[in-house]
Amino acid sequence: MNLNPLKWKLHWQILAAILLAIIAGWASGEDGRTLGIHWFSIYDFVGRIFINALKMLIVPLIVSSIIVGIAGIAKSGRLGMLGVKTVGFYLMTTMLAVLMGLLLVNLVDPGLDSDGNPVRDVLALEAQEIDVRARVAEGSLSDLTELFVRMVPENIVDSAARMDMLGLIFFSLLFGFFMARSQHSAAETMYNFWEGVFEIMMKITALIMMFAPIGVFGLVAKVVAQTGFDAAQPLLIFAATTAAALLLHLFVTISALLKVFGRVSPIKMLKAMSPALLTAFSTASSMATLPVTLRCVRENVGVSQRTTSFVLPLGATVNMNGTALYECVAAMFIAQAYGLELTFGVQFIIVVTALVTSIGVAGVPAASMVAIGIILTAIGLPLEALGVLFVFDRLLDMMRTSINIYGDAVCAVIVARLEGEKDLLM
Repeated sequence: MNLNPLKWKLHWQILAAILLAIIAGWASGEDGRTLGIHWFSIYDFVGRIFINALKMLIVPLIVSSIIVGIAGIAKSGRLGMLGVKTVGFYLMTTMLAVLMGLLLVNLVDPGLDSDGNPVRDVLALEAQEIDVRARVAEGSLSDLTELFVRMVPENIVDSAARMDMLGLIFFSLLFGFFMARSQHSAAETMYNFWEGVFEIMMKITALIMMFAPIGVFGLVAKVVAQTGFDAAQPLLIFAATTAAALLLHLFVTISALLKVFGRVSPIKMLKAMSPALLTAFSTASSMATLPVTLRCVRENVGVSQRTTSFVLPLGATVNMNGTALYECVAAMFIAQAYGLELTFGVQFIIVVTALVTSIGVAGVPAASMVAIGIILTAIGLPLEALGVLFVFDRLLDMMRTSINIYGDAVCAVIVARLEGEKDLLM
């Protein structure tokens, strides 16, 4: 093995950076200083620069990739079937993820202590159980309508500025589709323009990824310095339950689909996607990882640009397997902590709400907290309970983001197979 880290492959450099960051963050803490240098400020500075650089790519990369991808597919007359296959796969895997989370949280009961008592007092939740029961009975799904309103942006420039990915994707899909159907001579010029933008953005992505290990070091060291390794027992059990459900979904559900429908070895797929998975783990952002995901699926796995440019940007916004699973487990954990025996009907509402709210959740760290708030409101649980989730949220956010990214990549492989593509991971 080459002992020069600069000669290592990118995923090994990132993994080494994560390990060094854990040691450095633990050793320095939030207040550690050496010769007047505040190490936590250095971690924060390096991490923010890296995140900003990745976010800089998001809007032009998303818009150009979808426009070029949808236009190319529309020209070939295969848009309809490709869209049905992609969206169908995303809905199926997200539902399976939610059911996996529901199964484990009911088996483990992380909201109860060893004697079977609710941990409401331990977590300092102030709402009274009787009030919570009344609100759960009155919960509704009315807040979900806002999600569908966001799909049609009133100002596309404002949506880009706010990084409202759902609105951007909807507009880009329409633009690419009708650009391909336009008979005007300028349509070809527009296609060449957006294709050029896409290729340039991929080159900028390659440049930024050269500095990924440094950025990852800053991000992970900051998290370890802030939180350390201590946490309350019920929250530790909740985190372990969520992590176990995520891993089962990764190694059982998704891997089985990949093997059966994609005819690809899950081990080879994990190795090919390791740079994207490690980037997703360190950044906890599906959107920030998208450039790396596109690169890995195209270059390492061998899926065509025609498929990746449609499937992956769409998946980065609407396919949130890990997020939906986490939302379900979190809502059930809080309900258990209040001592509620949730009926099948209420659990069904949690499942459906987790499925719908995971679609369009912004691919940035902690965005799922907003979705969890919608779920809690939908079933009548108090929002005060959100505070207890932040202890392990960053670590679980990193894990669920990696699951989201891997689900996108597996979908790209399966769709590519169904579209007749060969020589994948050869």
